[in-house]
Amino acid sequence: AETKFNSCVFVYNYPKDIKAFYMRDNDADGGETVNAMDLLVPGVGELVGGSQREDRLDVLLAKMETLDLDPEDYWWYLDLRKFGSVPHAGYGLGFERLVCYVTGVENIREAIAFPRYP
Repeated sequence: AETKFNSCVFVYNYPKDIKAFYMRDNDADGGETVNAMDLLVPGVGELVGGSQREDRLDVLLAKMETLDLDPEDYWWYLDLRKFGSVPHAGYGLGFERLVCYVTGVENIREAIAFPRYP
């Protein structure tokens, strides 16, 4: 963000190969990308990240098979889809990164709210 645009930048529709298996594929491009986004901030990096989750059980199982993931290891996650799911998404904001961005603190260790001990 700081070298190309010198400002905050939203990046979206990431290639699916670099994102988690549970992110929903974009149907518009044949599943080459996933419905995900990040807010990149100069000097900090990713401040906010989010994605739509895959709510279709058959697609989720196919992705797991492609990535050689054992469905038994994810039984609880698959049950959430098997017994009813709706299209949904999630995101997260890095609080310490936000503190760095707002205050100008360069080292994230100085923005953590808990004391550090040797």
